Amino acid sequence: MILCDCAVVLARKDFREADRAVSVYTKNHGRLNLRFPGVNRPKGKLKAFSEPFVWADYRIYLRSPSALGCAAGGKIFSVFPAIRADLKKTRLALHFCELMFRMTPDSQPNEGKYNLLVEALNRLEVSPPSDGLRAAYALRLMQLAGLGLAGRPVLGASREFWEKIHEAPLSEVEPDGTNVEKAGRVVNRFIAGYFDKPLKTADVI
Repeated sequence: MILCDCAVVLARKDFREADRAVSVYTKNHGRLNLRFPGVNRPKGKLKAFSEPFVWADYRIYLRSPSALGCAAGGKIFSVFPAIRADLKKTRLALHFCELMFRMTPDSQPNEGKYNLLVEALNRLEVSPPSDGLRAAYALRLMQLAGLGLAGRPVLGASREFWEKIHEAPLSEVEPDGTNVEKAGRVVNRFIAGYFDKPLKTADVI
C-alpha cells in the first residue's frame, strides 16, 4: 500500500551499494524503517529527506507494517538550518532523536510522541540549547512511554516546577536553575539504568 504521513528522521545508515536505511517517527504510524533507493549516488533524489532530524511529509510504499518500506517522495517542512549551523544544537537534536528511537517500538503510533519531537526541534531552532529543554523532553517522553514521574516531584523539586516541566509549552520551561538541575539528575539516572547499551549521544549528558 501507498501512504502519506508526516515524520521526523531519527537515524540513518548506508544500505547496499547506494541506498540508505532510515528510521522515521511518523504521526499516524509510529516508528517506521524505510529504504531510500539510490540517494548515495551523486545525482540521487530524496537525499535531503533522509538526513537526521529532517521534518517532512513522506510518501511511502509499505507492503506490511513490519516490512522495510520504501520512500517514494514527499514535501519537506523544515531541515532546521539554525540547528545544523550550531554544533551544540545539533548534538542536542541528535540526542532527542536517539531517545525517541531507543524508547519506541516499531509500528505503534503515538501522536503525542510525534508532537513532542516536533515541538522540541522547533523550540531548539529558535532558542539556545539548555538543560531545561533537554530535561523537559526526556521527562515527557518517559511519561508517554509509561515510565514517567508526572505528579510526583522528586529530589525536592517544587510541585509548580514539576507540573510546568511536564505540561507547559517548552517555551515556558526554565532553561537552568536548581530545579532544572534536579530534573536533569532524574533523567540521567533513568538513562543510566534503562538502556542496556550506552547512548551514542551520551556526551550531551
